[in-house]
Amino acid sequence: MEEQLNLSAVLDQVCDEKKISREVLIETVEQAVATAAKKVFEDKEIEASFDPETGHVNLFQVLYVVDKVTAPHREISLEQAHRAGLEAEIGDELLFQIFYLESDKKRAEQQAKDYAEIEALQFGQHGFGRIAAQTAKQVIIQRVREAERDNLFDAYKDKKAELMTGIVRRFERGSIVVEVDNGKAEAILPAREQVPRESLRPGDRVVAFVKDVDKSARGPQIILSRTHRGLVEKLFEHEVPEIYEGIVRIEACAREPGARSKIAVSSRDRDVDPVGACVGIRGSRVQAVVQELRGEKIDIVPYNDDPARFVCNAIQPATVSRVLIDAERHTMELVVPDDKLSLAIGKKGQNVRLASRLTGWRIDIYSESKLKQMERRSLAEMAAIPGVGETVAQTMFQMGWRNLRDVAIADAEELAQVPGVGSVERAEQIIEVADDAASGKLELNVKYPEPSPEETGEEHYSDDGDGGGE
Repeated sequence: MEEQLNLSAVLDQVCDEKKISREVLIETVEQAVATAAKKVFEDKEIEASFDPETGHVNLFQVLYVVDKVTAPHREISLEQAHRAGLEAEIGDELLFQIFYLESDKKRAEQQAKDYAEIEALQFGQHGFGRIAAQTAKQVIIQRVREAERDNLFDAYKDKKAELMTGIVRRFERGSIVVEVDNGKAEAILPAREQVPRESLRPGDRVVAFVKDVDKSARGPQIILSRTHRGLVEKLFEHEVPEIYEGIVRIEACAREPGARSKIAVSSRDRDVDPVGACVGIRGSRVQAVVQELRGEKIDIVPYNDDPARFVCNAIQPATVSRVLIDAERHTMELVVPDDKLSLAIGKKGQNVRLASRLTGWRIDIYSESKLKQMERRSLAEMAAIPGVGETVAQTMFQMGWRNLRDVAIADAEELAQVPGVGSVERAEQIIEVADDAASGKLELNVKYPEPSPEETGEEHYSDDGDGGGE
């Protein structure tokens, strides 16, 4: 019968298949049967114990020996225990087995005769065996699932930030469920981690970055990403032995998934060209990465400790004529030839935006003609300060004060050294006027120069990159 099923063999099988501790399963079964018994036997004190010899869970009713009975279902008086032939003292716990299996019917009847005087005893209960078995089954199934999730987490928690290859199996509410590790586990590729316009179908092979292994997740615990910049870095590490060996290092990476990525690389060995190592012979290495990213363009630039040189490298393929650094605002102004401005900016600002994220600097790009126009306007504004004039303004400009804002924050003693200024008092007056003009409190009588024909059109682009991104 179902109630007489030997659990020992079942437990061994579950332990082997699911890699779950036998002790944990035994404890689970005991708790399940005891819980079911308490529902059937109501307010009686019940304990359960697994018998490895029979493969059954034995149930016991507990009675406490007391001087005066106050809880008839849980207590027995010392006098009543002695009348039943039991050797007991006040405070003892007496265990009486509950024979709930059909095969133990005769033993239950014999116990009822032996202890007929003990009214608190529960000698049997019809149908309890089936209820207990069903409850135990549900608890074991739940415990097995929990143990499987624990084992899965333990097996994959160290694979975070690594690459994982899998097969697309199904779609769930915008997310993609991926079978990984030859079917040993399932991972999920959430909608937010999928590349826009990238089409994946059931059966497709996919390589993704393990963003997280979440033990508390309801569904698959392995969270994958196709948009994380780590995917680009790990793909290069896989394709370029010099990166894996630590000779070449990826210093920074910026990415717009599905469109374009930039990586900055350096070398610990002077004889190894970091860019060449990543590109490979005839572009074989970088093309392998591009193919895995399904056509995403990749710019590989040399890293440099000098921020200005690094920014110039990052803005490639455009060339830079001049760099102006504003360390206080963490901004760089790049001047490029007029015919290279569109290349430097990129489609919808993509190139300069990625360069800004890669370097961590805010980047403003100007064409050469636009810069010349801005310089002439700044000179005109500075010359309009009473008592300055064109000659002094030109000298101030050459010495580093390039606009009204620079003059407004100048040091009076330094400004006094400019030929034509003459004294600290005069310098302080110039600074005060420049400050009022720069803040809009004062309007100067400025004669702005007319722009030349080459100074019209698209001449400037400013990017507010935050230097971050995944």
